Amino acid sequence: MKKSVLMLLAATVLLTGLPAQATEQARQRREARDVRQDTRQESRDAKQECRSGLVGNADCRQEHRDAKQDGRKKAREIKY
Repeated sequence: MKKSVLMLLAATVLLTGLPAQATEQARQRREARDVRQDTRQESRDAKQECRSGLVGNADCRQEHRDAKQDGRKKAREIKY
């Protein structure tokens, strides 16, 4: 009898901790996604500005790639 009560109590403790962890992970995923999306748009805008100037297209592409990679790095830092 005591053993089943202890198992039930242990299961309850484990299950109550999971939703909080899942909520925190969901928040981190949303925040990371928002960072990536913002970075993409900023990078697109910067690339358009770059292409309208006198800089070569290859340089603009590299800046665009670097900006997107920085956004991915920030997102990873948020999640992990």
